[in-house]
Amino acid sequence: MDKMNFLEFARERYSCRKLTGAPVAAEKLERILEAARIAPTAHNEQPFRVFLLESPEAVEKVPEITPCIFGADCFLMVAAVPGEAWVREFDQTNFATVDASIVATHIMLAIEAEGLGTTWVGYFDAPRAKELFPVMAPYELIALFPIGEKAAEAHPAHLHEKRKPIADLVERF
Repeated sequence: MDKMNFLEFARERYSCRKLTGAPVAAEKLERILEAARIAPTAHNEQPFRVFLLESPEAVEKVPEITPCIFGADCFLMVAAVPGEAWVREFDQTNFATVDASIVATHIMLAIEAEGLGTTWVGYFDAPRAKELFPVMAPYELIALFPIGEKAAEAHPAHLHEKRKPIADLVERF
């Protein structure tokens, strides 16, 4: 993929909030999970976990932690593991949430590359998620991704193309 193609891909990707509910093919999920596995992390410590919520029992619990379902029938929850992360020696910054965010970005882009839709959901009740899914309890929950086929009527939100000028975002020295 050349640079122009990546920019086109990045511009066309949008937060999809309308999914069909059709099952997601297992091979697509495996490629998305592999994209998470190979994501770069500080010092290659890989301080993250990804939870695939795909069973009917798991999917049934998701509305108890967020209203942001969007018609999905499977979800990925990304978590940081601070105890496994690299810590910057100069200021003791723990990179677990940075690394988990990198992994989450890989997941989001891989979902799009598979021709599926998603949006990065940060609006979820993490304490309730940890109650419903005790395996998540030791971790810092970062992002939830509803995954599915984009509905025919899905479209970018009205603010999708609103961006600050590059001069407002980049300082050159």
